[in-house]
Amino acid sequence: MKSLLLLHSKVLDDLGTLLCVNTSRDSKTVAARVEHEGISFLTITLPAFAKDFERSLELGYVDHVVFRSFGFDKGLPKFLGGFLDHVFNRGDGLILDNPDESAVFAIRQACLMFGKLKLECSQERIDAAFSSFVLCEKDVRTSDIRFSDLKGQFTRISRTVFGEMFTRVNQRLYEGDYRPKHGSGSTAERLLGNKKYNQREWTIRLEEVFPYMENLFTSYSHALSSTTWNEDVGGRADQLSELLEPENERPVRVITVPKTLKTPRIIAIEPTCMQYMQQAILELLTEEVERDRLLKPLVSNKYQEPNQLLALEGSRTGNLATLDLSEASDRVSNLHVQALLQNHGLLAKAVDATRSRTADVRGHGIIPLSKFASMGSALCFPFESYVFLVAILMGIENELMRPLTKKDIYALHGQVRLYGDDIIVPKVYTQAVVDSLHSLGFKVNTNKSFWNGKFRESCGKEYFAGHDVSVTRVRRLLPAQRQHVDELVSTVSLRNQLYKAGLWKTVRHLDAVVERLVPFPAASDNSEGLTRATHLPLIEGSKWSSDLQRPLVRAAVVKHVTPVDRLDGHGALLKFFLKRGDEPSPNKDHLERAGRPNSAQIKVRWISLY
Repeated sequence: MKSLLLLHSKVLDDLGTLLCVNTSRDSKTVAARVEHEGISFLTITLPAFAKDFERSLELGYVDHVVFRSFGFDKGLPKFLGGFLDHVFNRGDGLILDNPDESAVFAIRQACLMFGKLKLECSQERIDAAFSSFVLCEKDVRTSDIRFSDLKGQFTRISRTVFGEMFTRVNQRLYEGDYRPKHGSGSTAERLLGNKKYNQREWTIRLEEVFPYMENLFTSYSHALSSTTWNEDVGGRADQLSELLEPENERPVRVITVPKTLKTPRIIAIEPTCMQYMQQAILELLTEEVERDRLLKPLVSNKYQEPNQLLALEGSRTGNLATLDLSEASDRVSNLHVQALLQNHGLLAKAVDATRSRTADVRGHGIIPLSKFASMGSALCFPFESYVFLVAILMGIENELMRPLTKKDIYALHGQVRLYGDDIIVPKVYTQAVVDSLHSLGFKVNTNKSFWNGKFRESCGKEYFAGHDVSVTRVRRLLPAQRQHVDELVSTVSLRNQLYKAGLWKTVRHLDAVVERLVPFPAASDNSEGLTRATHLPLIEGSKWSSDLQRPLVRAAVVKHVTPVDRLDGHGALLKFFLKRGDEPSPNKDHLERAGRPNSAQIKVRWISLY
């Protein structure tokens, strides 16, 4: 706790220097509140202050209903008052004619830096997240009842926007022009790494579209020799135990992962066979969207930068709004996706075959799912984008009071853009779009949606009046010893980001933290070790390598240890045939070790300076 307080005080000091503001009283307030409230003041209360501040930027004034846990001096909170005076008038709380974007950055940096610290939530908050997941499922069923009134408009716009792209994907599936793929994470049956290439669980629904003989085996002879129906599962490891009937399919395993101390993130881990074939469909969708002249400028599951650039433009001109949705993926109904695909039979059947229908939720048992999919499905992200795009166009169409044509949609290029639930729309249509989203059962997160003021955010970047005011976040606790590898790597990254942001005192403080544990020389961004970013000449502590003909520097290098996971026989052959590209695997030991690293070590050695 003391290390986090000291780090925060250094950041406040740097920010005060930036704007000639005395922050000593602010540091004392933080220390007193942390002593009384604990770490939640840094991780929950301060981020809430930032959200109230952003909402005030949106409204154009400070309302006394916000900043409730902080005292006021006239029209503004006392806390961070020196910075607030550069943005709002203290007398009446109205935003200044020319607010200082540096002050906007300073307030957000001081308040948000610990908002996503990777720590476990309390058990009460975890249980509440699971209950919220189940409650959201009930809301989806309620929204499904109302969807029949909107389905005609939804399917008509879907056909206009996605018809040609879905037709191409449908044709490629019919021709067998697809390739399955295993993801890098865990699965519902807890298979990891190379073990997935010997998985033998399949479903009848999958079999109707993706025959197991063509997708689990390298040849029909191998499939016939290793398939024994309804055999005891304790038989040979490579036997297909059985084709599962729909009522016997494995449910997704719903878990939490760290997000903030206020609430964890809920994800659903898919069965191996489902994830395997989801990846095949995802690859087709991604390729065909990138080839589609109408869709490519509107939606993407690969590139965030277009969204960020449009958010920058929106902050400068005010013509574009940025919208964010709450529980976005969990509120996309399976009925929405069925309506999208109703004119593309094979694709619709393939998507449905790879969709898990039940979920195992801790404390609630196995529940049926009305939602299309939760985070964890490879198809969750693209289809939520597609559904949201149709909802947006429905709203615009309602505002225009006439059906949209393709010409109308082409005219929206550069004004409408989606990356998942990060949404950009023209400001003039914002309310109509919000109403359309609500009518389909989605919840617009008003705390993270902006269209009135000069603040915008999208895809991890924030802008105010055409200036980047994105903050640097502390992701992990500071390291206390060399064995704290993840914390050490995170701290080096934090230090280098703060260096580029110009917070010099904080940088010197973090330099001292790292140097107590490992050598910490300056080197280029391309160096392979844990090194300091710098604008100064790279000469400190270097020596010349006559073999490599380049300067070297002694630094700490992180070595990740991948689990031993040997793969041979037909499983290894299958892995070869599923590989993308013509080049050999960059990891020569991929048949001996596989999966995500289960440990990491620090080694100090000479590395290239550049």
